[in-house]
Amino acid sequence: MPLDGWEYGDRMTMPVRVLLERGKKKRVVASAFDWPGWDRSTKLGGDALAELDGYRVRFAKVAELAGYGDEFGRLGELDVVEDVDGIGMTDYYGVSGRTATAELEPMTEADFERKLALLRASWTTFDDAAASVSAELRKGPRGGGREKDRIIRHVNGAEIDEFAPKVGVKVPLDTRDDLDALHSYRDAFADAIREHHIRGEPARSWALQFLIRRCAWHMLDHAWELEDRDLSTEQ
Repeated sequence: MPLDGWEYGDRMTMPVRVLLERGKKKRVVASAFDWPGWDRSTKLGGDALAELDGYRVRFAKVAELAGYGDEFGRLGELDVVEDVDGIGMTDYYGVSGRTATAELEPMTEADFERKLALLRASWTTFDDAAASVSAELRKGPRGGGREKDRIIRHVNGAEIDEFAPKVGVKVPLDTRDDLDALHSYRDAFADAIREHHIRGEPARSWALQFLIRRCAWHMLDHAWELEDRDLSTEQ
């Protein structure tokens, strides 16, 4: 059911539809697919729903930035509506690789506007994190982890090189290194997503809703990584 089909009352909350993807060896991913970017993973045997719910407060800031803070704040419990086998990337990267059945359905205008706004908010969240965290980042338990500049170039580069072409947007990879060009590219990407929605077209082999979700997840996953590894927060 599209979100705009719900009526909210003082004691009525809408459950959060969740897709679970179980890898064969290592990880399981939980995706709140109506709210692009709110995807989390955990090791097999762990509680993926608890991990996802643990990021509710963090994602609420993204929803607020997108203009949907009130709606998000009224959401209820997590509700697993699909439980499927994952793909190789599920195990090795903790990334969602399956399209929820509901994501194959046409979006209402209200649902589309919300999802596109959340994608834009994920861009802003990533940019803000990149601009505010320390130049040097906290290392992982084994001394690993990309440096800040490499994370920024990776995230923007992956979107430019892998995701945007699915809706016909092709720009030079070095667009990621020019802030003004990057913002212009994102406007073109959002416009292309809108045109595909109007025409009812998928993003090549991906459902359009899955493309939006995958892009928003990648931005937020690394934005939160930057925040978590920020040395300037240490006392």
